[in-house]
Amino acid sequence: MNGTVAYLLVALGCLVGAAGVVIAVVALRKARTGPRPHAPGDPFHDRDADALRGDPRRLKPGDIVEIRQVPYTVRGSVHLVEGGWSWAEHLLDDAGGVKRWLSVETDPDLELVLWTGEPSATVTPGAPTLDVAGRRYSWDESGQARYTATEGTGLDPRGTMRYHDYQAPGGARLSFEAYGEAGWEVALGEKLHRAEVMIYPQGDPEQAG
Repeated sequence: MNGTVAYLLVALGCLVGAAGVVIAVVALRKARTGPRPHAPGDPFHDRDADALRGDPRRLKPGDIVEIRQVPYTVRGSVHLVEGGWSWAEHLLDDAGGVKRWLSVETDPDLELVLWTGEPSATVTPGAPTLDVAGRRYSWDESGQARYTATEGTGLDPRGTMRYHDYQAPGGARLSFEAYGEAGWEVALGEKLHRAEVMIYPQGDPEQAG
């Protein structure tokens, strides 16, 4: 090996060593700094909403439900089954005695609708579209279900219920329900976002006794 070749080999070794040092330093800096933390996001994006706000599927009489910052008490519940499909409707009232219904169903996603009765409505179901309170609703579905009801609903403990459901653009709902031999009850509904509902489960009176 002559002097020129030896010199080139030494120089090449120095360059390789220097490159190794630079790579090591960059890797160390990345390991120390890591990725920049993201700004706090929506907690429901990567957590179970039911663990944070209560599970609407477990609602029962006596529970407190806060909807859009208004607290309601669950006075009674109706559980309905139609074939392989089931859902629940819960009678709510607030401190002023205003009564509403909250329907809870999973088909397959969780859907929450807050209903307000319209006892003065004169419309009847069956037409493809209906105009109520300045809004046009289109027929969505109809059927008959078996139900079981708790005290506080004013219904027999069990029986059948017929229904016709309509929808309007934007998610507004119109529902006709008839329990047993009773006539049609009309209600207007608003679909709720999960984040608009907070549930405060109460203790089971039977267990407390």
